Amino acid sequence: MRVAIIHDWLTVNAGAEKVLKQMLLLYPHAEIFTLVDFLPEEDRSFLGSHKVHTSFIQKLPRARKSYRSYLPLMPLAIEQFDLSGFDLVLSSSYAVAKGVLTGPDQVHVCYCHSPIRYAWDLQPQYLRESGLDRGLKSAIARIILSYIRMWDVRTANGVDHFIANSTFIARRIRKVYGRESVVIPPPVDIPETLPSSIRQDYYVTASRLVPYKRIDLIIEAFNRMPDRKLVVIGSGPMLDQMKRLAKHNVSVLGYQPQEVLEKHLAEARAFVFAAEEDFGIAPVEAQAFGTPVIAFGKGGILDSVIEGETGTFFECQSAESIIDAISRFESDLRQWDHAQIARHAGTFNPNSFRERLRTEISAASTLAGKEG
Repeated sequence: MRVAIIHDWLTVNAGAEKVLKQMLLLYPHAEIFTLVDFLPEEDRSFLGSHKVHTSFIQKLPRARKSYRSYLPLMPLAIEQFDLSGFDLVLSSSYAVAKGVLTGPDQVHVCYCHSPIRYAWDLQPQYLRESGLDRGLKSAIARIILSYIRMWDVRTANGVDHFIANSTFIARRIRKVYGRESVVIPPPVDIPETLPSSIRQDYYVTASRLVPYKRIDLIIEAFNRMPDRKLVVIGSGPMLDQMKRLAKHNVSVLGYQPQEVLEKHLAEARAFVFAAEEDFGIAPVEAQAFGTPVIAFGKGGILDSVIEGETGTFFECQSAESIIDAISRFESDLRQWDHAQIARHAGTFNPNSFRERLRTEISAASTLAGKEG
């Protein structure tokens, strides 16, 4: 089969790009279609020799830095791709990728990271954090997001088979599109062997420093526990703010090389996670090093952390709830089985992801009368 893989945009090598990488390994002759491609040269190796097609947004003014501002044009742009020569269309979608136009003789399988978050249940949070919660600009933004929602629902009809990255997203797909989906968690890079590290007395969190990750709550909690240490790894627009917020027992390291991140994951008492994520790759990466996770118990994290076996949950996104969870974690007399935690994380390995994805695509193709 001729295969087209649709990806929203290529700008960083992050979680969605890990999924794209596995799709490309599954279909080594596939062509890539994406709104814009500004991926740095040092991050492009996983693309190999695959042909990359971009939309007209690629050539618009300031697209490299402000491509998201062209959201109103994205539905039009994604519909301009000519996919008529392909048998299988495989979209990896968290914005508009699933909206490509396909014909009745083509199979369209969508791996859905989420329906467009900021147009649906996260709209109030998006408007608030963008300073668009009141005034004329707010009214314009709400009109645009209303149009995006109508378009998003309509184009769901063009998808033959949905795959969700978590049970949380499967519920969102059902509520937004009225469609059922199969859950396949995204691939996570797992170390081949568990390093023989000695556990230290600090906790760790690693994330891009943006508002919804709620790193501020974790830092605030540890500020109120001066006898406990926290290491924060990651960069982002809130880096300086987090450094100012942190007290002496909290180390905000910013971006760190992979080996430094892995050393901290392997040595920490636990990994602390306060976001409501669609899935959450970082907690699985921590578990891969045998490290238990203390997490906000909502969202995709419920698919990757087993209460009492690989971690524990807290109920509210608040400093008080995190403090209570740390106290419970430390008073629990159980001995965490670090090897078992690592084995659990191993079930999210890329090979398993590819095999499950291959099976679902084959089943969808068979139902449509195509050979998978």
